[in-house]
Amino acid sequence: MINVFRYKGYVGSIEASVQDMRLHGKILFINDLVTYEAETPISLKLAFQEAVNDYIETCEKVGKKPQVSYKGTFNVRIGPILHKEVAFHAEMEGISINEYIKKAVQDKLQQDPLY
Repeated sequence: MINVFRYKGYVGSIEASVQDMRLHGKILFINDLVTYEAETPISLKLAFQEAVNDYIETCEKVGKKPQVSYKGTFNVRIGPILHKEVAFHAEMEGISINEYIKKAVQDKLQQDPLY
């Protein structure tokens, strides 16, 4: 099971360090490096939320648009044969290829959730 924090559309890691006996993390899936640390899981969650809020505030102060963890779009290469099959099935259901793929992913995630 993958343990992460979620807050305001951001995802944060949870890591333990044996060397300094502290918990650490960083905001995932953005290009900027934003880290946080604490001694307990509860305080790490609060540190993550504070890091997200600080990141958003800092971006606003410097006139930069804050990155978000996911944009909601991605490209997938599936090959011409599978592409043809997907297009056919989407057409038969009266929906777009995008909607068909979205539905297939949702169905798969419902069958095999991570959290």
